[in-house]
Amino acid sequence: MNFSIMNLLHRHDEDQETQKNGVMLVTFVEPKHVVSEQFRTVRTNIEFAGAALDKCQIVMFTSSAMSEGKSTVSANVAVTWAQAGKRVLLIDADLRRPTIQATFRKLNIDGVTTVLTGRTKVEEVVEETFVDNLSVITSGPIPPNPSELLNSKRMGKLLDWARGNFDIVVLDAPPVLAVSDVQVLVPKTDGVVVVANMGKTLKSDLQRTVEILKLANAKILGSVERVRTKHGDKGYGYGYGYGNTDS
Repeated sequence: MNFSIMNLLHRHDEDQETQKNGVMLVTFVEPKHVVSEQFRTVRTNIEFAGAALDKCQIVMFTSSAMSEGKSTVSANVAVTWAQAGKRVLLIDADLRRPTIQATFRKLNIDGVTTVLTGRTKVEEVVEETFVDNLSVITSGPIPPNPSELLNSKRMGKLLDWARGNFDIVVLDAPPVLAVSDVQVLVPKTDGVVVVANMGKTLKSDLQRTVEILKLANAKILGSVERVRTKHGDKGYGYGYGYGNTDS
């Protein structure tokens, strides 16, 4: 069953802008806003979908292509988990086009890549944020071999450590169709959420994305739909819905 939730969020989530300025944390800035409520609905539905699994502690957010809104969704859903009292760790696993350092105003000198290359320990790169209960690990310097690093034993150990120290671990992962990074991460995660930009994401691309994830034996928890609508002279808004990609 699919259902859509319409709301307004006045911001373009284009790739270059999010890398420079980060995403809008409406759930933190305006927790009582209707948009924030929709992100809480997304969180709740992820929990319902995950209840059928043995465990649903490490959740990966991905999309078919760039600029679909996955970083906005993953960061805001992570905030709602933290606001619900969970100890949350948000990890930037998009080692090619990271955004978490911009969103949370971090330097990004160390992060995932420095842990995976053995330069730092995971405990040294976890940073608290201005959101209570929410910590982050930024991507670190962009490497020449992201897929190989994400497929390494050190990445498995990083996530094992995160599983033992946090209630929820959220991965902001790269797009599925662009690179092979997501496929190598699937075995290390409990479930995957696919973010789609309705009106932009091609249905064929979304179908291919789901097929690729299923071939990697991913447990697809559902999809988040981002809808952009023209609202008079107020610019563009975003709508979020949550649904099962099988229907």
